Amino acid sequence: MALPQIALPAGYRWRTLTPDDRRLAIELDTWAFPSGTSHDDLDAVPSPLTWDRAIGIEADGSDRLVALHASYPFEHFPVPGAELPTAGLTWVGVHPQHRRRGLLTAMIDLHLARSAERGEPLSALFAAEAAIYGRFGYGHAADDLRLDVPRGAALRDVPGAERHTVRVEVASRERHGELVDRLHRAAGAAPTGVPGLNRPGWVTRETEALQAAHWDDAPVHRGGHESRRIMITELDGEPRGYVTFRRSLTWTTTGPRGKVSTGEVVAVDAAAARALWGTLLDLDLTDDVSPFTLPVDDVITQLLVNLRAAAPRTPDNLWVRLVDVEAALAGRQYAADVDVTLAVTDTRLPANAGVYRLRAEAFGPASVERVDPEFEAPELSLDVRELGAAYLGGKSLAALAAAGLVTEHPRPGQRGSALARASTAFGWPVAPGASWVF
Repeated sequence: MALPQIALPAGYRWRTLTPDDRRLAIELDTWAFPSGTSHDDLDAVPSPLTWDRAIGIEADGSDRLVALHASYPFEHFPVPGAELPTAGLTWVGVHPQHRRRGLLTAMIDLHLARSAERGEPLSALFAAEAAIYGRFGYGHAADDLRLDVPRGAALRDVPGAERHTVRVEVASRERHGELVDRLHRAAGAAPTGVPGLNRPGWVTRETEALQAAHWDDAPVHRGGHESRRIMITELDGEPRGYVTFRRSLTWTTTGPRGKVSTGEVVAVDAAAARALWGTLLDLDLTDDVSPFTLPVDDVITQLLVNLRAAAPRTPDNLWVRLVDVEAALAGRQYAADVDVTLAVTDTRLPANAGVYRLRAEAFGPASVERVDPEFEAPELSLDVRELGAAYLGGKSLAALAAAGLVTEHPRPGQRGSALARASTAFGWPVAPGASWVF
């Protein structure tokens, strides 16, 4: 596929990448994100990239990369009550010598144009720097939960947890890959046990490259910890949850000090989660357990008798950008009946700008059409950035309005508030979030 005609500053040119360019990509990535790991060691582990979606930039007179971006093809990205094709923007970097010249802006414009060409109405990312992507129309759509849970922390009882058994093994794709993939998908499809109430943003590793990179356990991934372990909880021999983790141990004059760092903590119901956490918090020679990324409404927030002692904090998780406003709004479900007219601004993708009438039944189908504001005045005005923030149901339109980022236009004689109705409808009973960083 030929690249869209996105101009670069004078002296630069686009370069489509192939697996043969892997070493160049690694070198550029370590310029953008400093690393103490050698290029040879990085080159020895599987690459997660889908190469026909990776684009570099060269400077005239050189065959080295000075900038790079790529995306992952998420064909089944979860949105409220549905799935939509989504471009997972990743590996965005610019060499320090070539910053502040417009290369990032050109790469984002190219990424959005290619996403539109592929029919992907959404783009999503994890932001290395939170201040960057809002100006390109990405909204802060989800948070995650980070904890340091003391060993032996008291948990509330859950009926049926005692019937579960737990096994702990060295993790491997050959032995555990299918199990992990199946349980991860099941937990995202109905985390509360209610069919249809999925977890928006609970993206899976859809490509072979992502799976291979995830399961690789080379020492460069360990950060001084042990090789990856996995804890699996079962009920009558059927797996119901898992946690991947690594331990580290230091010895002091007062005794051992150990830490458990987990990857994903996944369970299909509360009893399985209670069985997992009960075992995880009782490992010998440890002081605390630190999950890397949990949904903000994860069951552990209710199971812990003293959540405060786990020092909870909620950094940003997913950022979402609507590439096609009409398709994105029509492609999700809503938590309440809604009939609202939205005026959307989008300076980066002017084709998105306009007035849309959104009509939907609660947890049912939605329809979206462009309307003429002369005949159908907008009830709410907002930028595509705020629409992206609210899109997965984790950020409130009313809260954005309180900050002056969404404007309501009351109609004479109108009963109730369009903002209140839309805010309720855009919300979702399950908090959004991804369990891994891409």
